Amino acid sequence: MARRRPPLRNQIRRLRFEHNEMTQQALAAKIGVTRQTVNAIEGNKYSPSLEVAFRIAAVFGVSIERVFQFVPDESA
Repeated sequence: MARRRPPLRNQIRRLRFEHNEMTQQALAAKIGVTRQTVNAIEGNKYSPSLEVAFRIAAVFGVSIERVFQFVPDESA
């Protein structure tokens, strides 16, 4: 059985680049998670908790909708 990707897309990589090429490690430290967690979220392999999603948006000073976009599963 194929592993499904979470129905969220994100702009974290672009936002990190726009914020002085912030590293995944620096973002992780600011939001209280590991670099591996940021990597998984950024790579759409893991959906963050609502709290972490809001923390990410706050770091970049944008709305949560600018960071994450919901993409419904068309096969459901």
